[in-house]
Amino acid sequence: MLGNFSYCNPTKLYFGDGSLSYLDTELPKYGKNVVLIYGGGSIKKNGIYDDVMKILERNGKNVAEISGVMPNPTLPKLYEGVETVRRHQADLLLAVGGGSVCDYAKAVAVSVNCKEDPWEKYYLRFEEPDCEVVPVGCVLTMVGTGSEMNAGAVITNPDTKQKIGKVFADERVMPRFSILNPKYTLTLPHYQMVSGIYDIFNHICEQYFSGEDDNTSDYISEGLMRSLLHSSRIANRDPQDYEARSNIMWAATWALNTLVAKGKTTDWMVHMLGQAVGAYSNATHGMTLAAVSLPYYRHIMPYGLQKFKRFAVNVFDVDPAGKSDEQVAQEGLDAMEAWMRELGLVMNISELGATEDMLEGLADSTLVMAGGYKALSRQEIIDIFKESL
Repeated sequence: MLGNFSYCNPTKLYFGDGSLSYLDTELPKYGKNVVLIYGGGSIKKNGIYDDVMKILERNGKNVAEISGVMPNPTLPKLYEGVETVRRHQADLLLAVGGGSVCDYAKAVAVSVNCKEDPWEKYYLRFEEPDCEVVPVGCVLTMVGTGSEMNAGAVITNPDTKQKIGKVFADERVMPRFSILNPKYTLTLPHYQMVSGIYDIFNHICEQYFSGEDDNTSDYISEGLMRSLLHSSRIANRDPQDYEARSNIMWAATWALNTLVAKGKTTDWMVHMLGQAVGAYSNATHGMTLAAVSLPYYRHIMPYGLQKFKRFAVNVFDVDPAGKSDEQVAQEGLDAMEAWMRELGLVMNISELGATEDMLEGLADSTLVMAGGYKALSRQEIIDIFKESL
């Protein structure tokens, strides 16, 4: 490994069936006022809400609620949450839901005591908090984003059609604890399950497809990808398979808790492309990534050929004998496409509502990131979106 780095992950995890009971262990560490944050109400239908409320009441907490957090949390929703938390003088934000709910809770946590507009400070200037950060805890009900063990928070500005992710360097932003019960994911619709699976896979890819050195992080990434491929096929056939779903949940956490990024420059352009589509269409995050991934990776493959060849051989078991490096690398991406189609992922942005007349606007909304094998020009971004239609 050629990179220098530091690593600290302060989030405490409770994993497995029955892990919600550990909420009793964590709640006494915080003050009386708790804000419960959740999405569209599915946790009330499946009983998770009632279970969480019983524990909060048993611990004598004074609870306020922020409900209706959407799959792509918006800036107006962020402002609404900030006001709720200020009024309640919250000592803890408890996010119960998927990655969007966890992201939203962290965005609120850094904004409550911020004297500036959080969109300007965090999402346009990419600054760190210089104020008190409200502690966050998570009870995860959907996997994919890895938000339960990182300091990332994605917010969409519907007025400017920008969907921007801020990964904070401040460890205070990371959840203090996260509760991961794979059984909570078993009621998800198939569309949401496979969307989350691809989100996990792409998180690993975007850290893997960077750098040329012999890096331990790449070996870990390959193992995670192979595990995910195996478990995803089982879950696709039988969504109620607890073992497969538990492995998927665990892979999601390690895919984006910064471990496999160590020593890597990382390449987040698929996320930049997908988030632009999400800002225009409000489509499910994992599906926006699936729709743009292959055109992007086929475009940059010549610039990182050896890594794409390694990916083909070590992840998808492509036999390199008698083939050129280009042939092996292409077979790897073909195998990836076959797996994606097997899961039933969205493969083009037109299925998500994108049209050709949006391409210029999509390109304008796409942040160009360094770190990958090639920095894209604006025309290349437009061409990739065209290929994704």
